[in-house]
Amino acid sequence: MVDLDDVAALRELDAADMLGTVAALGEHVTAGYAAGLSTAGLPSLDDVTAVVFCGMGGSAVAGDVLRQTFRDRLPLPVDVNRSPILPAYAGPHTLVLVSSFSGETSETLSAAREAVRRGCRMIAISSGGQLGALCADNGIAVAPVPSGFQPRAALGHLTFAMLGALESAGLLPPIATDVDETVASLAHLIRGLGPEVPVSDNPAKDLAAWLGDRTAVVWGAEGIGAVAAMRWKTQLNENGKVPAWNAAMSELDHNEVVGWVRPSGALQSVIALRTDHEHPELAARFPLSADIARAAGGEVREVAVTGRAPLASLLSLVVIGDFASCYVGLRSGQDPTPVSAIAGLKAALATMDPG
Repeated sequence: MVDLDDVAALRELDAADMLGTVAALGEHVTAGYAAGLSTAGLPSLDDVTAVVFCGMGGSAVAGDVLRQTFRDRLPLPVDVNRSPILPAYAGPHTLVLVSSFSGETSETLSAAREAVRRGCRMIAISSGGQLGALCADNGIAVAPVPSGFQPRAALGHLTFAMLGALESAGLLPPIATDVDETVASLAHLIRGLGPEVPVSDNPAKDLAAWLGDRTAVVWGAEGIGAVAAMRWKTQLNENGKVPAWNAAMSELDHNEVVGWVRPSGALQSVIALRTDHEHPELAARFPLSADIARAAGGEVREVAVTGRAPLASLLSLVVIGDFASCYVGLRSGQDPTPVSAIAGLKAALATMDPG
């Protein structure tokens, strides 16, 4: 087991500097937003009646942020589509946002090609690849993101390039105040989460040490809390190299709580993500549900961010989870960056005959 206060050991293991990339999230937010605002060739959205966001993995999280964080400011329904199949209703009056960091995501490319065939309004968020070529051939606007990242590490670029482009196109009202608050909140948090900060003063390191060998079950209230919980789950998978699960309150009170029984409960730990933006009925359920997990032998911890608007609250939870997931992997001697299982799966799929 690696000592999380051994900075030299952490840096040696973290060969691709995922911790450094996570620490730059605020810079990515600023750069992404500026790039989005400057996106050229945006379509007219005057008569658009729905938005479909297409993406997979780390490239899809931006759609969840849009749908949940701006639901009170968006005049249109937003559907997040993690599938190669475009919804039947998508047509000329639908805005299709296609997000693929590499531009090579097969499911997203399939949906994008179908959107072109149906004459949908489109905006892409990508660093290039086949998606970039498709957009160039069809006059589709691209909100650009820089290459050289793992897709999950490009969240700031992908999300805020999209938001900036939507503001520039007139779908979102000006959000510069939200962006500034988010960047300030991230800067404040990141100062206390880096590798030089010891476990005793570092909430992300402390959480990784507390989790130990137990499986994390991450809870968040429906809305931005649930988006953050999904992000924590996938980051624990990819950076931490461990199984993890996520659930939304209060859906989890209608099924998951029944599974919290001994002896299996003792193998799990609940991380409950809390914000000021929970519906009172959902907020009241957290302590009651936590008691059920504890009675089954599970451990429970809350991670709370308060005093922030929705976008800053969500990104604040994200950065804590991103650091914690890296420390989970590093603690067990794993480099957070490589995703060999995904690379192997893609290689195997490439050899298969789809017919």
